[in-house]
Amino acid sequence: MNYTDRIFPTNKGLTTYLDELIAKNYQIPTFQRDVVWQQENVKKLWDSIYKFYPLGSILIWKTDLKLQNHRQIGGHQITDIDFTRTEYQYILDGQQRTTSLLTSLYGGSIEGRSGFDPLLYIDLTIPFDSDTDDESYRNRFLFWTEIDDRNGEIKANIGKKKRFDEGLIVKLIDIKNNFTTVQTNVFNSLLVNKDFNHPILAELSKIKGVLDNYRISFIEIKGIQVSEVCQIFERINQAGKPLNIFDIVVAKTFKPVIPPALNTQGEKGFYLRDLIDDFRKQNNSEFLKISDIDYLQILSVIINQNVPNSGVRNITDRYLNEIKTEHILAVWEDTKNAMLKTFDFFENHLHIKTPYLIPFRYFYFSITAYFYKNSTPNYDFLKKYFWFNSFHNDDLLSNTTQLNQHIDFLIKERMKQPVVFERFLIDKQKLRNATYSSKGRMSRAILALYSSLKPKDWEHCDREVLVQNFFFSTDKPNLHHIFPTNSEYVLNNQHKNSITSDSLMNIAYLTQITNLDITNRNPLEYIQDYDKPAFEKIMSTHLLSNEILEWARKGVLPENAIDLFIESRVNNILDNLKEKLDGITFDVIDTVEV
Repeated sequence: MNYTDRIFPTNKGLTTYLDELIAKNYQIPTFQRDVVWQQENVKKLWDSIYKFYPLGSILIWKTDLKLQNHRQIGGHQITDIDFTRTEYQYILDGQQRTTSLLTSLYGGSIEGRSGFDPLLYIDLTIPFDSDTDDESYRNRFLFWTEIDDRNGEIKANIGKKKRFDEGLIVKLIDIKNNFTTVQTNVFNSLLVNKDFNHPILAELSKIKGVLDNYRISFIEIKGIQVSEVCQIFERINQAGKPLNIFDIVVAKTFKPVIPPALNTQGEKGFYLRDLIDDFRKQNNSEFLKISDIDYLQILSVIINQNVPNSGVRNITDRYLNEIKTEHILAVWEDTKNAMLKTFDFFENHLHIKTPYLIPFRYFYFSITAYFYKNSTPNYDFLKKYFWFNSFHNDDLLSNTTQLNQHIDFLIKERMKQPVVFERFLIDKQKLRNATYSSKGRMSRAILALYSSLKPKDWEHCDREVLVQNFFFSTDKPNLHHIFPTNSEYVLNNQHKNSITSDSLMNIAYLTQITNLDITNRNPLEYIQDYDKPAFEKIMSTHLLSNEILEWARKGVLPENAIDLFIESRVNNILDNLKEKLDGITFDVIDTVEV
């Protein structure tokens, strides 16, 4: 095929196109955007059709390639199950308009709007004032919620409900399919009163003419591959979100389930999205909810290490695009087991219950590679690896080059070859000044460290704050400021302390109910409330020294209490890390002294 033959412009009647869609003559590939359906936009769309304005073309890709596609659009089943076809038609651009038009005429369902009826009605009594009329469409095109969704309770809609009962507000689909009946009802209405020349009858005829004669422009493309389709899709959607590489790989690796009568080779279907979604149902672990891209990149690492000549040499989009169905199938079962071991390591060995506390996403990739086909993992070694790289003064796991070095390091240990950790270096000032950031490496590392100690609640001393199901509990864990930022002491002594009370050194995990009980009270006051025999031991689960307890018992806080408290917390963290990294050269610097 010549390049000049790849693009073919054509047009088709509006209702013909929608009828063919319902007849499953078109497909929507899974990498299409989710539809954002809005009433106002639907009305404007029909106003353009009413005025015979152009809607813009719909881009159709014709190919013999069977890709995974959306099973429904607007609640209507559109998946083509006829595998004897030699050509399929995929809508690359125009899904939004198609969904709006289809549901307006044929009804259906709109995601996120349970119970809403998207059928569109037209009020035949609304005049079209002029060529510049840009407002009357709001009242001409109506949804049932604007007519009578509360049985006459909304007084503003009483007039519209009366016109509906008289047959003057009509469904668009009835004008298309039952025009004679609609025309008769309008002709016999009290307002028209059998006047053949009445403008409402003329309006009805106009609408029928619009439905019969409005044509939609199509651009059909043929003779292109999936990779080119993805480029085209991205370019025509430049203003929107870039096409996700995961969606591209899903489309490229899809293999249909062929009906038994046609499946002479015993081929099996494959759909990556379902594969990962089914894996997510293993249990309630929060780690199973990591992103699609994370899963894809984990697969790329495993494929690179275990599938010869795959071409998947990195986790960047360029190499992810090289992943093939057979690559995934070759490693999937063992990868599943390795990922479950990785998530179990985080949850039950490190006692970190959420992916939001993992300092680097790359840990998923490197540690899963370590667990892959590893029957004798060294958990003590793996713990050291995690804490070493989480807290080291340099970001040792922040790019793909470093990732490959880490994977090589871990696999050497897996192969029982000697491995040596380099000198561990940490800056005390970075700990002092660390503040909460949902994406900050040091912030996540510190909170992960607090989590690893299984901190106990101050009020309910026998209860761990961070339990497996805390995400589903109404009494969620809160990040509590030990010196509340709006407490009287903090407000009066800010200038006497060099470290801000927003430091993560001033943070502890507490249950929501305990945190709410404390509110902004002075530490002297609320610490006394929790001063019980077990409290000193509880404080150690938060890496807290007893000095704040001693201050509370004496009823006096030093003017520089925050600085003293934070310094003590920093030292406790360093002691804990040194213990976790036993056997590794451990060096501390303090840049505040420079």
